Amino acid sequence: MLNVFTLANGRLFQEEIERLEALADVNPVWVDLENPSPEEIGWVEQRFGLSIPQDIVDEDLEESARFYEEDNGELHIRSDFLIDDDETPRNVRVAFILHNKVLFSIHGEDLPVFRLLRLRARRIPALIDDAKDVLLKLYDADAEYSADALEGIYDSLEKVSARVLKQDVGDQAAGEALAAIAREEDLNGRIRRNVMDTRRAISFMMRSRMLNAEQFEEARQILRDIDSLDSHTAFLFDKINFLLDATVGFININQNKIIKIFSVASVALLPPTLIASIYGMNFKFMPEVEWRFGYPLAIGLMLASIISPFWYFRRKGWLK
Repeated sequence: MLNVFTLANGRLFQEEIERLEALADVNPVWVDLENPSPEEIGWVEQRFGLSIPQDIVDEDLEESARFYEEDNGELHIRSDFLIDDDETPRNVRVAFILHNKVLFSIHGEDLPVFRLLRLRARRIPALIDDAKDVLLKLYDADAEYSADALEGIYDSLEKVSARVLKQDVGDQAAGEALAAIAREEDLNGRIRRNVMDTRRAISFMMRSRMLNAEQFEEARQILRDIDSLDSHTAFLFDKINFLLDATVGFININQNKIIKIFSVASVALLPPTLIASIYGMNFKFMPEVEWRFGYPLAIGLMLASIISPFWYFRRKGWLK
């Protein structure tokens, strides 16, 4: 999909391009290529004279190749953007190229941050003045989206905490809590990676001296927001570790209860086993063998030897 965005009366207008002739009639400030076809890439190269490599959004690119400036003035930035999906939260690589005052973005799927910026730019006049504003506003929206995702993690952990910190936590409840904690830990890690990547991109833009005074101050504000998000992710990691330790502790307690029951049963069955073993010996001279009450006595001794340990353990409170 190929979308171009033009500025008119301080507002951003979107148009989906389906043929080369339509692209020739516009002067965009932003060209967004979502999972572009080779034909669409060819249109961009022919219209704007921009060469787009096939591996531009490759995840295996070296870190040093993600932020750089060409000799002709082209600025290349590759950043990760978060998708907080209920099923599969993930980071999506986006390649930005700033070429002749036009921002080009290439990515594999639609992103919530991009939708948010499009919505705001249509509603708020004079939000965007040029291509650099588009890039800054995307990073600003990305920081806000990450903040919302962190609030969602905290709310989810509060629910897990209320479930785990009960008096009785069964194995099923503990298993569900562990699964929920693992999901939130994974999402928190992705958010931290996302904000760190955004910080690097903003810092690169500030070092490249491409921003005017107003944009430079906006970039500094975004960095301050990212610093607050970074400390909040650290707090959530501590909370996740606490809930994880508490949940594992309850699982260990439940397992210890089971082992205790087996231990008590083993100890209680040892005396009757000993009695049965003694009277099961095949010696010729055993007085009780010919005694009329020998069998009832042996059975009584075995029952008494079973009841006595259970009574003792219960009195000590070891069966609770």
